Amino acid sequence: MSRMSRFGNALYSGERSYDFVGRRRRWYAISGAIFLVALGGLLVRGLNLGIEFTGGAEFQVPSASCTIAEARSAAEGAGATVSTATQLGNESIRITTEAVEQGESLAIREALATTCGVTVEDVSAQVVGPTWGGEITQKAVTALAVFLGLLAVFLAIYFDWRMAVAAIVALIHDIVITIGVYALFQFEVTPSTVIGVLTILGYSLYDTVVVFDKVKENTRGILGQSRQTYSQAANLALNQTLVRSINTSIVALLPVASILVVGAGLLGAGTLKDLALALFVGTAAGTYSSIFIATPFLCQLMERNPQMQALARRVQSRGGGSASAARPKATAAGAGGPTGGTTATAVVEDEPEADADDEALQRARARRASGPRNQPKRTTKSQR
Repeated sequence: MSRMSRFGNALYSGERSYDFVGRRRRWYAISGAIFLVALGGLLVRGLNLGIEFTGGAEFQVPSASCTIAEARSAAEGAGATVSTATQLGNESIRITTEAVEQGESLAIREALATTCGVTVEDVSAQVVGPTWGGEITQKAVTALAVFLGLLAVFLAIYFDWRMAVAAIVALIHDIVITIGVYALFQFEVTPSTVIGVLTILGYSLYDTVVVFDKVKENTRGILGQSRQTYSQAANLALNQTLVRSINTSIVALLPVASILVVGAGLLGAGTLKDLALALFVGTAAGTYSSIFIATPFLCQLMERNPQMQALARRVQSRGGGSASAARPKATAAGAGGPTGGTTATAVVEDEPEADADDEALQRARARRASGPRNQPKRTTKSQR
């Protein structure tokens, strides 16, 4: 068995445990700081919207004999207000400007052709109006609202309304951080960025639902025992799904990082960069929020329930308030655990109240104190 398998089995059986829920204030502080920085960048610097949203003109010129700086200077010399100038691989330079007239567009093409040593026909020009970008934004906002509404209904029916609230809070956390990164570093927002942001919602929700499903399994019938509080059972669920979350995140981030580094960095595919950057930031934020935000916030909501508060008092009175006391007994379950090896299945045993235990103990002691029963001596008929 590999070291990772042993580590996963130890987490699953409760032999090793990390107190994610108990340290939720620390995670809230870290997330709050990142959230405020991202929100501040969004409010102060704003988003660098592409021409698809603001309108403008796009020129592409072969870069065989000119640099980005030379192409930018040529466009500005022709009277254009250049918004961006980027390299598209090794073949062409992309320049975006504010909206221009037909005559101005021809003058810019001629200036770029002269500077880069190509013909005017080699310089492509495209004029984009802001109406198309406005329609994309409206449809994206509508899709987001419908998605969050259906998500809340589904989680409230399948799990609990508190889980729905916790999942939506985690999603808002992921969206604001992803958009805030674009605002802070002034990455250009394109329709591909919108697609990436909408895609990460599904991934973040998937990871959160996996954890919540294990929380639901561990907390089924929890009010009928006095060994674990709700937070302790939920923290065990987090530890049991931790290896799965890490493996899933690595598998998801590796291809996205390849697209970002190879496709956008080495090959210069700008559209790949817009999509991959949103996916990378959102996937990392979604993994963090499903572990450090969603479940701790769920436990905070559950602990306001009077029944859960009564359970916590019973557990505390029986000496089960520490994290070590919350570790369940484990029984061998064979292969098929979280890492594919021999695992241990956590079993939370329901036990009676303290008074019932004391009464049963007293009866057992009384039976032991009375000793063996003396049966009357048998006599045969001849003896009688």
